[in-house]
Amino acid sequence: MNLIVELRQYTLHPGAREALIELFEREFVTGQEAVGITLGGRFRDLDDPDRFVWLRAFPDMAARRRALEAFYGGPVWRAHRDAANATMVDSDDVLLLRGPGFLPPSGVREVLATVCHPGPADFDAYAARHLGPAHALHRTEHAENDFPTLPVRTGEDVRVWFGPADAPPPGPFQRLRLEPVTG
Repeated sequence: MNLIVELRQYTLHPGAREALIELFEREFVTGQEAVGITLGGRFRDLDDPDRFVWLRAFPDMAARRRALEAFYGGPVWRAHRDAANATMVDSDDVLLLRGPGFLPPSGVREVLATVCHPGPADFDAYAARHLGPAHALHRTEHAENDFPTLPVRTGEDVRVWFGPADAPPPGPFQRLRLEPVTG
């Protein structure tokens, strides 16, 4: 399935991550699902105690805009936005992607995510040799962000996948070691 996926990395105030996770799991999971947003993995960054990483998905850009308008204009966000925003230093590190989305299998204790800035020809050959369907490969979605209230990173061409690969990727990359949040 080829969805519109947001990979969101939040930088939080020191010591605020567990408060955000508790609020997120209690209020924002069902609140977003109620307006048609598909929630993917939600994670603690194992190398940064002040980072929360999560994914959400939409069938297409028009559905994304409608769902975000409904959620951020709705009662759940209005009731809890001040508490959520009080935990955050930065919530604008967002990649807009196209891919299958990702939800870690039950019982997994650590997930490796890779964000790579490759050249297209180099990466296609690399992916064919080193990545399979289980890696949930995502590519930059270059459509204009039609919900500008929530910024996304632009001017980048990235590939994101989940799980280890048996060789380093071509081009600069970032590896995230993530611990799934269980709801």
